[in-house]
Amino acid sequence: MRGLGGKVAIVTGSGNGIGAAIARRLAADGVKVIVADMNAERAASTVEEIAKAGCTAEPFAMDVRAVDAFGRLDILVANAGLMDREPFLEMTDDLWDRVIGTNLYGTFICAQAAARQMVKQGNGGRIVTVASNSGIFGGRGRAAYGASKAGIINLTQTMAIELAEHKILVNTVAPGPSRTRVNAGAEPSEYIRTRMPLARYGDPSEIAAVAAFLASDDASFVTGHVYAADGGFTISGMMDN
Repeated sequence: MRGLGGKVAIVTGSGNGIGAAIARRLAADGVKVIVADMNAERAASTVEEIAKAGCTAEPFAMDVRAVDAFGRLDILVANAGLMDREPFLEMTDDLWDRVIGTNLYGTFICAQAAARQMVKQGNGGRIVTVASNSGIFGGRGRAAYGASKAGIINLTQTMAIELAEHKILVNTVAPGPSRTRVNAGAEPSEYIRTRMPLARYGDPSEIAAVAAFLASDDASFVTGHVYAADGGFTISGMMDN
């Protein structure tokens, strides 16, 4: 991707899964990556993988609800989040607060801190948030998760409007069914496959490629948009299980 070499990025929740894949991809594109995760061991593991590939990264153990921008910052990928499902009629205040607080508030506070640093530097920047197709349409058991991801999409659009004058571009990538756990099956359930044109799990590296594009100069005229990296699930699927 154009324009990434030598940039500095923070990727939150990058100790494993999609976040780790994004950190590895940006590092491979020449970005100096701060691997931020509330689990120090996971963060160190991702950094070790990046170092073995001859790229540059530093670990930083953190909770996304207390992140500070530090030093020079060109790119923020606000990926940290959690997914807990519970039927609407049985959902507890604790689950609601935990999901909304981590996913939506975590994205807000990280993006605000990053944007303030970018404005101070005066050179613009890129903010990439991570939503989900659950934020685009409803799904059973996803009242808190879906609301948090829908909120991230609207937050992204609002930031894109307000930060444009500072040359900060803000977009979101919305993953669909992705194989982020080693114990996941080789294929998604038949229920999902019949509603998904590509009929397979996405690989975290495929989500990372979209995030890298949005962070690069190749996306220099793109802001406020949702890029669904989901095998076509958003256009034909339904989250019912």
